[in-house]
Amino acid sequence: MSNFATLADRNRSFAERAGHRALTSVMPKVPVFVVTCLDPRTDPASFLGVAPGDAPVIRNAGGRVTDEVINDVAFIAYMAEALGAGGSDGPTLEVAIVHHTKCGTGFLADPGFRATFAARSGLDDRALEAEAVIDPEATVRTDVDRLVTSPKLTSSVVVSGHVYDLDTGLVTTVIRGATPLASLR
Repeated sequence: MSNFATLADRNRSFAERAGHRALTSVMPKVPVFVVTCLDPRTDPASFLGVAPGDAPVIRNAGGRVTDEVINDVAFIAYMAEALGAGGSDGPTLEVAIVHHTKCGTGFLADPGFRATFAARSGLDDRALEAEAVIDPEATVRTDVDRLVTSPKLTSSVVVSGHVYDLDTGLVTTVIRGATPLASLR
């Protein structure tokens, strides 16, 4: 039996409740784009109370800002601008980057683990080392900086950085309201 069968059963219950019919707008109810880790302990539905239709969420290893994340943020920001979300009184979208304590990407800091994974996956050892989240405050600062320095974003976006502590369950804000540098050019 597939491990997915449990989730498929849950889906049938969801469909029977007609919960999906309430999701009528492509624009989020809360104009925050959450970028966080794929770790099952860090589900934003649990620790942020994000419900379907509330906010776009990207989850990847470490919650890191990659080229793909930048492209997705640029797309959602443009869509929000084009559809008139937020009006003209400032940013139309906040991007909240959320890293967490005890991240599994910390294994990438171990040279032996990283070298074996690099050999197995064909990924670059140095790039993998840079992805490790050992100090989430430092990596969230790095990722906020990476996002705000991207020429793909405009002043319609504001970026914040946060750390979710697995021990306390609390989210701490590290950076509030950084604006893309592209808007200053």
